[in-house]
Amino acid sequence: MKTSSWLGILLLVAGVLIFAYQGIDYTRQKKVADVGPLHVTKETREWIPLPPILGGLAVIAGVVVLVVGANSKS
Repeated sequence: MKTSSWLGILLLVAGVLIFAYQGIDYTRQKKVADVGPLHVTKETREWIPLPPILGGLAVIAGVVVLVVGANSKS
């Protein structure tokens, strides 16, 4: 497969995943206290929202890259 085909497929998959999950969720640990052998940490959950328009643009770009790559082959 050509590089443009891989790029198109990658953009399509990324767009579908953005539509499905609509954001990235992760956990951050913060040190609260450190007294001798006692270590206290606090976990907070963070959320990075990804707008659905970003997923739509990725899907459209993937289709365009695949079509242009297929047309340049002939």
